[in-house]
Amino acid sequence: MTRASLDKQPHEVASMFDGVAANYDLTNDVLSLGQDRRWRKEVAKAVDARPAQKILDLAAGTGTSSLPFTRTGAYVVPCDFSLGMLREGKKRHPWLPLTAGDATKLPFRDDVFDAVTISFGLRNVHDTDQALRELHRVTKPGGRVVICEFSHPTWTPFRTVYEEYLMRALPPVARAVSSNPDAYVYLAESIQTWPEQAELAGLLQKAGWSKVAWRNLSGGIVALHRGTKPQ
Repeated sequence: MTRASLDKQPHEVASMFDGVAANYDLTNDVLSLGQDRRWRKEVAKAVDARPAQKILDLAAGTGTSSLPFTRTGAYVVPCDFSLGMLREGKKRHPWLPLTAGDATKLPFRDDVFDAVTISFGLRNVHDTDQALRELHRVTKPGGRVVICEFSHPTWTPFRTVYEEYLMRALPPVARAVSSNPDAYVYLAESIQTWPEQAELAGLLQKAGWSKVAWRNLSGGIVALHRGTKPQ
């Protein structure tokens, strides 16, 4: 299969990301009109990594998203289930402890990390509830979670324009810049079917996270959710 189906079978999604690894960061920059850089800065602020803290960066891909955390002096573990992404990341950042792992059964002990984060990857996980429970399990009591994910614009006219861009403009742009444009059609469809902001907040609470809150970025194109593991 060249495109993962919307039931998000893990081997199909992993294979899809393997195929776009080489140009993934550049393609995201083009398709988001450069906004992804701003979004990742907001993630870094929300995670608030400190020296000697342990940070899990899940769905880290090539490890680009982990770099802001390493600059703070924190120990960062970039984790992804796409071996193609990890291989590309190892070429670029050989010093990072890139780790293969499935979000629904993480290869870490309980209560290890001061903070856990996942950007633009949660909607590609086969079992969202299980992934949120796993993130909770590996976080220390009092630790925090930060989730950055595509969401749904809150202003109706803008939402209509945005959805038109996703399904009409994005595929031809992806064909011009990506090695696997079908992957980006899948990603556009997965954004449309993803829960709205309040619904994702409810899933976080259901998984055991407290003090759950979110804020919208770029008018709700992206939402930044936060939570704390109770002491």
